[in-house]
This record gives sequence, structure tokens and C-alpha cells, in this order.
Amino acid sequence: MPEERYIHGHHESVLRSHSWRTVDNSAAYLAPHLRAGLAVLDLGSGPGTITVDIAERVAPGTVVGIDASADIVAQAAALADERGVSNVTFRTGNAYALELPDDSVDVAHAHQVLQHLSDPVAALRELARVVRPGGVIAARDVDYGGAIWFPEPPGLDLWKSTYDAVHRSGGGEPNAGRRLKAWAREAGLTDVTNTASVWGFSSATDREWWGGLWADRALHSDFARQALEMGHAEQADLERMSAAWREWAESPDAWFSFPHGEILIRV
Repeated sequence: MPEERYIHGHHESVLRSHSWRTVDNSAAYLAPHLRAGLAVLDLGSGPGTITVDIAERVAPGTVVGIDASADIVAQAAALADERGVSNVTFRTGNAYALELPDDSVDVAHAHQVLQHLSDPVAALRELARVVRPGGVIAARDVDYGGAIWFPEPPGLDLWKSTYDAVHRSGGGEPNAGRRLKAWAREAGLTDVTNTASVWGFSSATDREWWGGLWADRALHSDFARQALEMGHAEQADLERMSAAWREWAESPDAWFSFPHGEILIRV
């Protein structure tokens, strides 16, 4: 099985972005397919905000959240306890070898996961294995090739090219959104509905949050460490990227958006 390298790591700035996610802002395309009594797998569940949201929607059905990091699994379990959601469990696992029986869940969900995998097709086949006939696989991934921003500090162009280089050096694909349907078909899954949605950040609150977390991530996350170790950037480059994000966030005219590809696969 491939050894995966997660570009973002689990620095506080990364978790800050993950903890913002809900079904409404990150899985609206899946929401109509969630109903009481379903069994759901959430692959790459991270700090669990989407997972717990799903669990509340399918209760008394059950949800299993799987992530590669034991520390993040513990954080997600704590969130479920804090919110009083008892129909969800979290555990560590491997996307290519899920410790679940064949045909054991109704829905398999993966948000911002396939972009980080060196073999997303194999992961989709594994998801198909655990989904019951008539169930669905739902996946959503960003496409950084469609990112747009204004104003345009030169340091953000440097950030984008460095991000792409680090992501691909780790075996992932930063433009995963446009490839989801093709990956599904390569996995032998043909009943695919392909949609798209956009995240956008422009309000003062959004600018402070998004610009601030990337200003921190450019200096302190695994992205920064890998950029240096792989030779894609020097410390001065990272500092320039961080300063550009803070400059962007301080502009009242600022706008940043990027598209996401989404697939719903009927198994």
C-alpha cells in the first residue's frame, strides 16, 4: 500500500480551517441523501465537525469516522462527547484497507481526501467495496487551479506555485476537483453525478480568518516544513508568502475563491 504524506499536517492553523466545516458549507450536495437510520462512513474525518453533523442527521443510524492520525481521532471523539452525539465513533485507519466488512454502509463520504492520495482510484474501489448495493459514495475536493484572488500581492503567486509543487511532490494532486469523475470511471464506477461548488472569502471576518490561517500555515505547518525540505522554497520565500497573505487580508477590497468538484456515485 502507498505511504501517503499529508501536505497540511495538523498544525493549529490547519485545524482552524477544518473546524469551520459543516455539512451545509462542505457537503450540501450530499445532504439530500442523508436520512434517519443510515449507516455512514466518513473517510478522512479530521477533527470531526462534518462527521458529527452527519451523525445528527442520520440518528438513530450510525457513523464511523476514520482518520490516519490518532491525535485527531481523539479530538473528534471529544467533539462528539461535547455535543452529546452518541451514534458516532472515530478510529484510525487506512484509505486503501478499511477495517469494515463488504457491503456494510449506506454512504461513504470523503471530503478533501482524494487530493492527498497517490492512488485515489484504489481508494474509490475500497469505498465501493464497503458500500451496500444501492448506496452512495460522495467525494468533494478542491481545485486550486481555479483559485482567484484580488488584490494580487506577488507573494500569493509564489504561494500558489509552491503549494502546487509541494502537493505534487507528496504524491497528491492540487487540481483534484476536475479529476473526480475520471477517477471514478477508472475505478469502474459508472453511475456518477458530477457537480461543483465554490468557497469564497471576502467579508472582514472571512479575510481575517482565511488570510490569517494561511499566513500562519506558510510559516509553521507541515506545508512550510516540506517546502523547505524538498527545496521548493527558502525561509525568505515562506516569509514573503506569509506577509502577502496578511497584506491581502488587510485590504477591504480583498476576495479569494476556489471551486470544488463533487461526485455522487451510486453503487
